[in-house]
Amino acid sequence: MPESGSAQTLTADAPKGHGGGEPILVAKDLVKHYPIKGGVLRRTVGHVKAVDGVSFTLHRGETLGVVGESGCGKSTLGRLLMRLEEPTSGQVTFDGIDMYAQRGSAMRRLRRDIQIVFQDPYTSLNPRMTVGAIVGEPFEIHADVVPKGGRRKAVQDLLDLVGLNPEHINRYPHQFSGGQRQRIGIARGIALNPKVLICDEPVSALDVSVQAQVVNLMGKLQRELGLSYVFIAHDLSVVRHISDRVAVMYLGKMVELGTEDQIYGHPTHPYTQALLSAVPVPDPTLRGHRNQIVLTGDVPSPANPPSGCRFHTRCWKAQEVCSTDDPALVDRPDGASAHQSACHFAEVAKVVDTVDVSQRPEPTG
Repeated sequence: MPESGSAQTLTADAPKGHGGGEPILVAKDLVKHYPIKGGVLRRTVGHVKAVDGVSFTLHRGETLGVVGESGCGKSTLGRLLMRLEEPTSGQVTFDGIDMYAQRGSAMRRLRRDIQIVFQDPYTSLNPRMTVGAIVGEPFEIHADVVPKGGRRKAVQDLLDLVGLNPEHINRYPHQFSGGQRQRIGIARGIALNPKVLICDEPVSALDVSVQAQVVNLMGKLQRELGLSYVFIAHDLSVVRHISDRVAVMYLGKMVELGTEDQIYGHPTHPYTQALLSAVPVPDPTLRGHRNQIVLTGDVPSPANPPSGCRFHTRCWKAQEVCSTDDPALVDRPDGASAHQSACHFAEVAKVVDTVDVSQRPEPTG
């Protein structure tokens, strides 16, 4: 079985799609604010700004990794891309089609091409349904995809494709391990042969060795099926192995966007530098040779984010302008490693700056 034997590692070439084709999914100024109700009359007294002006482009065959702390808006962004949530404002264009303008059967047809794999394999599968019924459910909804007489064979082919025994089609989810359940979720996600797969932390609930197996499987499927991924995660190591480009989110905003080499080798935003400085070093001979950036203070509430740059209350580079002017996500700085960063004082760091945080100035504003 796929999860027996020695632990597997992430293969260097397996996950990445190296996409560079034409745009397939474009988000423009995407906003999602949740109302906060209060008082006897349950009036709106504020808003949780979960996603606040996110824009990006996903190309065919590409994997875009989305990283950030818990509560930064990653999962909300994924649901907006799937139209499981309606946006407060903004636009998502899929293959040239405005997703939010579609209704009824038109939206149903569009959903064939963009599917999702959920985070928790233990709760995303109905325990009362067999694996065959779970994986074959998309064929019930989109009855014209596979003839009724061929659905069992189609489901068995999908199970085989994701590394499961096709003869286990009549088993229930509790009879599988966590990694095998996530393979079932992936099989369901690719049943309609989609063009884009939204992966909402698909390996965070799995053991490390099983994570490697699932990530390598996703790389194999990407190459064979021509998939494009939006891979949402908080594990920077996993994201580095699977992503062509990486977007870093903080408090509902995208603060840095670039290729995997640019983000991990030459981060320019202080928040990205702090995240990378906290990644464990596997080589014991290198430990202790870099300074970890320890951010002071708590993450502000998305219901009351700071003015200007949202990171300025925790940033050692913060100056007066940071508390008043929200920096745009544009190419900074100039040079071969130039990529998009939302920081007034962005500068290239080799892996991470050596920063004495004890000298960090008091935040302004």
